[in-house]
Amino acid sequence: MRIDTFQIFYRKLSSIFYGWWLIGIATFMLMLMSATVFQGIGTFFVVLERNFGWTRTTLSGAFALARAEGALFGPLEGFLVDRLGARRMVLIGFTIMGLGFLFFSQTREIWHFYAAYVMISFGSGVGGWIPMITMVNNWFSKRRAIAMAMAVSGVQFGGFLVPVMALGIESSGFRMTTFGIGVCLLVVVYPVSRLIRNRPEEHGLTPDGLAMPVTGTSPRPDSNQEDTETAGNDMTLRQALKTVAFWAIVVARTTSVVSIVSMAVHLVPKLTDTGMSLVTANLVVMTYTTLAIPSGVLAGIIADRTSTTGVLFMCLLLQAVSVAVLAVSDSLGLALVFAVMYGIGFGGRVPLLTAIIGDYFGRRHFGTILGVNMIPSNVAMIVAPLFAGYMFDINQSYFVPFAAFSVLGFLGTFAILFAKRPTYFVQS
Repeated sequence: MRIDTFQIFYRKLSSIFYGWWLIGIATFMLMLMSATVFQGIGTFFVVLERNFGWTRTTLSGAFALARAEGALFGPLEGFLVDRLGARRMVLIGFTIMGLGFLFFSQTREIWHFYAAYVMISFGSGVGGWIPMITMVNNWFSKRRAIAMAMAVSGVQFGGFLVPVMALGIESSGFRMTTFGIGVCLLVVVYPVSRLIRNRPEEHGLTPDGLAMPVTGTSPRPDSNQEDTETAGNDMTLRQALKTVAFWAIVVARTTSVVSIVSMAVHLVPKLTDTGMSLVTANLVVMTYTTLAIPSGVLAGIIADRTSTTGVLFMCLLLQAVSVAVLAVSDSLGLALVFAVMYGIGFGGRVPLLTAIIGDYFGRRHFGTILGVNMIPSNVAMIVAPLFAGYMFDINQSYFVPFAAFSVLGFLGTFAILFAKRPTYFVQS
């Protein structure tokens, strides 16, 4: 009886479309990347400022240098993902990240921190966001938005690890904590990479696990969007660059990311400046992280059934308003108001701004197109944290930078309305 039950359970697990297992892998790896490189950087900044007395402008320089590397190598990373596949890129990238954290644990001079963080950032670029999202885009088409939202929830889940990381730093010191992170990444990356599959076609499957379409059939009339992958159509980078949609997405991405990247660096310092402890400040981060998970999934479901641009408009609007609240926040109450609004907006913004690239331009050149689409935002991410740190060092306040980021966010909110589906494709 136990054997029969096990066999039935095994058959049910085996019948699950492998793309959903890959969603779990992407979620897990993005969670590790987010907690250590994105969500946790503000915590490291506070610790380094306290231990070494470095200014926030100086500390922000490391982040700016890392973003300069991202702007330079982002298109190449996307190209390599399209050519080499996600499996190899994840193995290489997370190995570099792990070694970077081992070096970070030995930081004693500012150049040590700069070198370590650039190494960590380069590794996350090679093996993190673009490879994971490209993999998801390859395995899903009609369910792309919800699949992206589920995978990107790993970014939010990383926020749950940040208070744990903060406790580790306070109890064991940042050297032991960062050394442990490096060891963890090196131990995990190889077995996880062996589970990654680049494309469903390589294993006799199709996107979404649907049956192979009969040649010459047209899309279902009840489908809310054209399935460009099933129809065998993809845009080249050159064609994508000629569309209004590509540039509207660029504007929306760039104007909304300046607040995201600056908060990754300066949110925890801003909150601790108001008298919060490091743990309490990270609980605010965990609040918006918690809300971002269900809001991202819900946004994906609604976008798959209605309009991606319409849902994106609402998410970007909420994010812009929340940043305005943060600019004037001086108490835990206002910080929580910010966290609620930001969590809902940020949660939907991240997966949908990526899913729309796959919806509009297809799968074949997705990594390359995404990498190029991110160049302006990577450049903006160089300037924004430096600007925020510099304005704080001058005024001892974050009001001016976050107010400016809110205004930019409103501009991007309306720019996304110009992102209409391109009217032509090239046959594969």
